[in-house]
Amino acid sequence: MKLTDRGKLTVRDITLIGMMVAVIEVCKAALGFLPNIELTTFWIIMFTLYFRKRILLVIPVFILIEGAVYGFGLWWVMYMYIWPFLALLTWIFRKQDSLWFFSVLSGLFGLFFGFFCTIPYVVIGAWGGGIENGLYAGFTWWVAGIPWDIAHGAGNFILMAVLYKPVRGIMGKLGGILQNK
Repeated sequence: MKLTDRGKLTVRDITLIGMMVAVIEVCKAALGFLPNIELTTFWIIMFTLYFRKRILLVIPVFILIEGAVYGFGLWWVMYMYIWPFLALLTWIFRKQDSLWFFSVLSGLFGLFFGFFCTIPYVVIGAWGGGIENGLYAGFTWWVAGIPWDIAHGAGNFILMAVLYKPVRGIMGKLGGILQNK
């Protein structure tokens, strides 16, 4: 993976990637007692905005650590596409510099998190009993989790609204140092 002008993954890149994963994991553990309130969404958005291509290594390392710590269940399969999807959305809208834009994006991502996670249930249900069964399995799983998705969306919106400007300011000041500019 080319992360520098010389086309090599540098020690600085590896260090930054490790630090980003550590920040995500520490924040996840610190807020683990709150149901569906997390900073993972916030950090993936911020790290995508500031460290660009490095996020392509941060997300897989984060997902592997999550699987190693919590077990490799069906939720882990969801993580393999849901977090890269968030990074892709952020990358598409990277030129935005609006607190409200990223607060809404973060909130909607949390609100629809359960919907995005229905894909494995649809596939497994369809595999075992046809497409109607798969759609039913995915739909019922999603509907059962809507109260949790509402909490997730509200938490994401509030956390982004509160943290975006101060963290963006700090990252802007540190950006040149951290990115070796």
